[in-house]
Amino acid sequence: MQASYAGTPYAVTIGTSILLIAVGAILRYAVNVHSSTININTVGLILMIAGILGLILSLLYTAFWADRTARRRDVYVDEPPTRRY
Repeated sequence: MQASYAGTPYAVTIGTSILLIAVGAILRYAVNVHSSTININTVGLILMIAGILGLILSLLYTAFWADRTARRRDVYVDEPPTRRY
């Protein structure tokens, strides 16, 4: 799960989007149940669309809107210990 920064809600990540796409595809193409109250194929299609949109938004956020001004690690120089007398 993605860490939440101060005051911001959790975002839909790439893994969550792939999970939504997979569950939607299973409901759409593999489940063969007929119900008078809910259409399982439609629920699967909605989950797949939501997963695809979430995946696109996650990839765009990762590629373009990621914080590129974050602190970078300082370069570590390995020096021998100094002698103290």
